[in-house]
Amino acid sequence: MKCLPATQGIGLLSSHILKRFSSSKRWQARQLKDRFTREAAVQGLKSRAAFKLLQIDEKYHIFESGQTVVDLGYAPGSWSQVAVARTQPHGRVLGVDIIPAQPPKGVSTIQGNFLDPNIQAYVREFVRDANRGRPHPPSTNLDAEHDDTQLKSDANASSDKQTDPKQWDRNYSVDVVLSDMMMNTSGISFKDHAGSMDLCHAALQFSQEVLRTGGHFVCKFYQGAEDKALEERLRKLFRKVHRLKPESSRNVSIHWPRKTQQ
Repeated sequence: MKCLPATQGIGLLSSHILKRFSSSKRWQARQLKDRFTREAAVQGLKSRAAFKLLQIDEKYHIFESGQTVVDLGYAPGSWSQVAVARTQPHGRVLGVDIIPAQPPKGVSTIQGNFLDPNIQAYVREFVRDANRGRPHPPSTNLDAEHDDTQLKSDANASSDKQTDPKQWDRNYSVDVVLSDMMMNTSGISFKDHAGSMDLCHAALQFSQEVLRTGGHFVCKFYQGAEDKALEERLRKLFRKVHRLKPESSRNVSIHWPRKTQQ
């Protein structure tokens, strides 16, 4: 075994540190120039990624007040922040991530690997309870009377038409599934793409198990040879499928379909 001279080892280490420092400086410079990064800081958003979801919602109106939203790969929480704001006052947002992170205000979280069946089972158990994680503001007697009247009105309105069983099945209790999950990138494009597709398919399978009819699925992925297969699968399951690279994106594409009526 041949040992490197001490000076040679130091030289290699110094070169590596210099390269890393230079890359970090370039990243910082790009962040300072990025208007979405600056705007996110001004608005108190966790990251610039919030603007991707805002642009999607402005165009396709995926959020409504009172919805149940599951955000897969939520950390640091910018998509969850958007979901909370757009589903107020009675919506609920559940974030799932393998990375420990401080959740945004109003977001319930589960830390764990989403690919673990036990974690998925816990998420399904959480959302089955319609009140779990949902804010409950103090109600007055007048509010209670109004709610009772509204419930009776809704019941009368729905009694004359056939109702989709999924609308009332607790297993299908989610209105929107967001997936911003990404594996650690390797720099090898086909490998990163394959990992991205695995996460998208896992999120889509989960969506099939929990989304109400008329719900939405939003998924970020790295483009590559396999994304056509994902799109074909989506078109079999959803009434509408859209593919977009929002203005605030750098190098990603996004699908956000509407769930097919069954």
